[in-house]
Amino acid sequence: MYFDYLLYMIPGLLLSLFAQSRVKSAYNKWSQVRNYHNLTGVETAEQLKPRVGLENVKIARSQGSLTDHYDPRNETLSLSQGVADQPSVAAMAITAHELGHALQDKTSYGPMRLRTAIVPIVSLGSNLGVILVMIGVVLNFANLATIGVILFSSTALFSLVTLPVELDASKRAREMLDQTGLVTNEEERVGVKAVLDAAAWTYVAGLATSIMQLLYYMSVAGRASGRRRS
Repeated sequence: MYFDYLLYMIPGLLLSLFAQSRVKSAYNKWSQVRNYHNLTGVETAEQLKPRVGLENVKIARSQGSLTDHYDPRNETLSLSQGVADQPSVAAMAITAHELGHALQDKTSYGPMRLRTAIVPIVSLGSNLGVILVMIGVVLNFANLATIGVILFSSTALFSLVTLPVELDASKRAREMLDQTGLVTNEEERVGVKAVLDAAAWTYVAGLATSIMQLLYYMSVAGRASGRRRS
């Protein structure tokens, strides 16, 4: 069973390693390139907020590297130290991406609302689903294993919904940087695109991993069903 699981996980693992390499390479390169206006992540956010109608968004600092995120519950943009205090192209791109999420929140962007709504189901399904599948297999209860698979499928749904949310946030980021004039030359546009495109690969890898995990548990549940019929 463990060997089978490994076989299913290899594609997602390889894609995840590729995505991590892309992110590291893009960030390392463009975090060393200053943006034209010499704006840190915090200053970029302060420049963008009033221009795109996000005056209510608060800015905070988060611990760790690349831990930047927007929390719709309290309308807070949290920036890691390497983004908040550095006047780089990478910092500008990451800040704009997270403000893209703030714009999604403001406009009630459908996929973002859906992702938020299914979080409790995903939290339950990712843990209880696996348990039910395994109990169903051990006790030869095919129906229980099937219920487990259905619950676990919520993790794949979450990853599927996350992908357009992140891609849309990156699209909004590029648009707001262009429209507000914070990106002023082709080199900066290339850098912003490189950083955001690299980040997108992590969500593609996450989706692939979720799908392969779901297929694995479906195969396990299928074996239980086959044993029951025999």
